[in-house]
Amino acid sequence: MHGLGNDFVILDGRERPVPLEPVEVEIIANRQTGIGCDQLLVMGPSEKADAFMHIFNADGTEVDACGNGTRCVAALLMKELEKDQVTIETNAGILAGYDGGEGLVTVDMGPVKSNWEEIPMAEEKDTLHVDIEIAQEDSEDDPLIWDPIAVNVGNPHLVFLVKNPGAVDLESIGPLIENSDLFPEGVNVGMAKINGEDTIRLRVWERGVGVTESCGTAACAALVAAVRREHMGRSAVVEMDGGALGVHWREDNGHVMLTGPTATVFEGEFNIADLLVSAMQPKPDDDQPDDHH
Repeated sequence: MHGLGNDFVILDGRERPVPLEPVEVEIIANRQTGIGCDQLLVMGPSEKADAFMHIFNADGTEVDACGNGTRCVAALLMKELEKDQVTIETNAGILAGYDGGEGLVTVDMGPVKSNWEEIPMAEEKDTLHVDIEIAQEDSEDDPLIWDPIAVNVGNPHLVFLVKNPGAVDLESIGPLIENSDLFPEGVNVGMAKINGEDTIRLRVWERGVGVTESCGTAACAALVAAVRREHMGRSAVVEMDGGALGVHWREDNGHVMLTGPTATVFEGEFNIADLLVSAMQPKPDDDQPDDHH
């Protein structure tokens, strides 16, 4: 499935457990020798909700939140259970998913965290004005990006407000920040431009994945960052490379609501052993005899 190009392999482990080692997740997620995805999601049984959802990044690491992935699993469960509302247990807590009408799915991503220890960060920082700046020699639009906002919406995000997200070398800057000692659990990196009162343009580097077409929690983080800086109201359309998501930061309980479409690409079965064998096959030029010998 995918949500605006943010794609997932979803495994159903509710009746039979699906234990996976990190290397197996990497093999499944590999777009050349596996199935290919940004994140792998495993549904399991839950005593507190309609299902439990484990979330694994493409590099095999398990994380606590995934907005678009939650929307996809919610869509599956609502169709299967013939309900217009479901609950999904995650490592970050229980999330509620709703039928948003017209093919849209809304998920309550829960409360926002903004304390430096909750991000988490390795040392005390002002999360509204993090003292990070990065020079870009080849960019005329954004030669210097600086003064980002840190926020946790189930997972950690660092949001830079920039003139042109497309001018930022996110492929280089993303891993540099993600692996900084300041973020012991890594961090997602967003480049956001505020367009008017209710629109944000956003590009995202997802920790453990790379640049993605869309990221639900990053869309939430971008709106929260803009509101905290008093640049806009509490609702916005967040436009990413894969399309647009609707985000609303509720004032009554501090929860962030995420709305957008989902799509099922295909369904099937596979044998993990076959993928392991495929991944171990030598490349065309590997282990070939030298013609001169």
